[in-house]
Amino acid sequence: MSIQSAGLFIAFEGGDGAGKSTQAARLSETLESRGLNVLRTREPGGTPIGEKLRSLVLDHGHGTIDARTEALMFAAARAAHTHQVIRPALKNGTVVITDRYIDSSVAYQGIGRGLGAEGVSTLNHWATEGLHPDLTVLLDVDPAHGRQRRTAGDASEDRLESEPDAFHSAIRHAFLDLAEANPSRYLVLAADDDMGTLAAQILARVDSLLSELAPREHVPGGCP
Repeated sequence: MSIQSAGLFIAFEGGDGAGKSTQAARLSETLESRGLNVLRTREPGGTPIGEKLRSLVLDHGHGTIDARTEALMFAAARAAHTHQVIRPALKNGTVVITDRYIDSSVAYQGIGRGLGAEGVSTLNHWATEGLHPDLTVLLDVDPAHGRQRRTAGDASEDRLESEPDAFHSAIRHAFLDLAEANPSRYLVLAADDDMGTLAAQILARVDSLLSELAPREHVPGGCP
């Protein structure tokens, strides 16, 4: 039985190869071990239509995808994800942890593709009916380091990952600008720090938020 009284929405953001999935999984496992209801999801994806759109927008071999079409595909997947998955889970008191959310579209399509941050933000505000995370964890990674991480071994890059370092550098600065503009919602961490240290810092911030949802003595301590 969950010990929380209200849902909590956490998004992990950052450049490709930042380690978002790893940290999202560690946080999810820790919170579940405490008895909290946790939903870990991703974007684009999280729903059947979202997963199909994910394949179309990220996999190679689907022909040319112009910037506006790309932005609309991400927004469509996010609309389904928010309406069908995230909002119902939050209503039931679940901690929702998503690998990417609106800020990725603002960074990648708004800045990286040159569509403009304001326009892409407005589109996604409409698609999600204004739902924003309680906390956004930004794992800041140098583009070259990120590429080295994601191509380790036999791993291949998807359509966005394979963009040049200049594109990924613009993405990085876009994320940092978003965090600077809204520091109360963001936790910015260096992605190349020790994984255990990162996990502990993230958990400490989440604990602070959980303490606002339930009496502190009802939220056990501990690190992953």
